Amino acid sequence: MRKHRGFSLIELMIVVAIILIIAAIAIPNFMRSKMAANESSAVSAMRTITTAQISYNATYPDIGYASALSVLGPGSGSDCTTAGAATSTNACLIDNVLQSGTKAGYHFVISGASGTPVIVYAVNADPVAPGQSGQRHFYSDATGVIRYNASVQALVTDSPLQ
Repeated sequence: MRKHRGFSLIELMIVVAIILIIAAIAIPNFMRSKMAANESSAVSAMRTITTAQISYNATYPDIGYASALSVLGPGSGSDCTTAGAATSTNACLIDNVLQSGTKAGYHFVISGASGTPVIVYAVNADPVAPGQSGQRHFYSDATGVIRYNASVQALVTDSPLQ
């Protein structure tokens, strides 16, 4: 009588069941970790935008703060590596990914900037897909304080990050 080599159907089903159990535990943890990383990236980008706004205001006091992210970035076809390439319309203060307005699952918008010179502005960062790309919404303004709201777009009245 020949001995059969290999696995029985029951053994293979047990292995598949174990893999499915491990996946059921790991995937939600992975999603939570990814959301936390996206939120951390959004807070970092908010700090970058605030610093860029302060630099822009100091460099171009007649204009004040930038009224859009596109002004703070390199612009299309701009060479930020050449001395003197930065202008009031392409300040080269943020990267082109952040300038586009979407980074790491968050959408960034500068609002409230009007008049000449612009003396106030507000920045909002909202998850592209709430509950999937991020949970919290963020807000910052000329004060530099980053605020958050867990369910709707953050405002100046929301709690500051600690």
